[in-house]
Amino acid sequence: MKKKIYIYLTFIGLFGLLFSCEKDGTKVEMLTNPIAPELLTIPNLALQRSQGADTLVFTGKAVDPGFQASATYFLEACKKGSNFAAPIPILSNVHAEVLKITVSELNKILLKYYPAYVTTPTDLRLRSVLTVDAGTGAPGTSTKPFEYISDVKSADVTPYGLPRLDLVNSGLAQMIESPLGNGKYSGYVKLDKTKAFTLKDPEANIVYGDTGGKLAVNGSAINPSDNGWFNLAADTKAMTYKMDPYMIGLVGSATPNSWNTPDQKMDYNSDEGCWYITIELKASLDPLPPATGGIMKCEFKFRLNDGWAWNLGGTPDKLTQGGANLIIAPGKYTIKLYINADGKTGHCTTTLL
Repeated sequence: MKKKIYIYLTFIGLFGLLFSCEKDGTKVEMLTNPIAPELLTIPNLALQRSQGADTLVFTGKAVDPGFQASATYFLEACKKGSNFAAPIPILSNVHAEVLKITVSELNKILLKYYPAYVTTPTDLRLRSVLTVDAGTGAPGTSTKPFEYISDVKSADVTPYGLPRLDLVNSGLAQMIESPLGNGKYSGYVKLDKTKAFTLKDPEANIVYGDTGGKLAVNGSAINPSDNGWFNLAADTKAMTYKMDPYMIGLVGSATPNSWNTPDQKMDYNSDEGCWYITIELKASLDPLPPATGGIMKCEFKFRLNDGWAWNLGGTPDKLTQGGANLIIAPGKYTIKLYINADGKTGHCTTTLL
């Protein structure tokens, strides 16, 4: 007979999770040794550019703590035998049974850690983070979540190299890439409006520039409209290009400008695939949003281009569009934001300095 332990959780935190409660709390039966998630199957990870649009499917089995609960699952990898000292984040999901990612998206992630066209023995695991309540500071809350990790499975991983266009004279060594090798290139680039640039295909030795707002071989240098980060896209078949401002920033009572613009702009680390900033966060009177009557708060969110059309909030391990404000203690932090492939969810880390 399996042993069980009892966890007493506050009525408020569990109202949406459980359907019955006692006067002073709700009793949840939790297994003494919860059953960890399982990573069941791994697809063929010898990746090919010609299959870039195909979907890879990993399958797993959910964690079983002994009661109905929600968990976030993280598929992670590392070089074989390194014991996940520096895990590679592949994807996250609220379901363990089916985890999907396209070949091109996985390839983009792996190229940050592995050399192209080289087969690397790799360990993979499924990590679950279980939160059953919030705000109390007790085990199982957002500050002390339960974590369960699957057994390791191994596979040989071979990423492919991406065709690229180098930015010439932009002031930085940077490029945009074509994940599918179809002449469509894109990427985040940091531009200076005083530095006009061209795009060079290093393999074909072709230089692209601008002619009348279109992409042209040996065209004029392209002039950025402003300083900062842009999502630059170029199509060498349709001969078009566009530069959309893409400036992720922190906004909130914890930041120097509170909820007002401009936001505190983050930089992009292409090696890690994350946005980052080092910033002093503070508590301040925060009547907005919503009205609180002048309560001291230390909160922030992530948003794009100083606007609310795209904003991420929630909890550090589970950020969603329009999610709740992130609450943090005052102090100096390095914050890293990882946006998932869907562009609408992600997670972040906050390191107190």
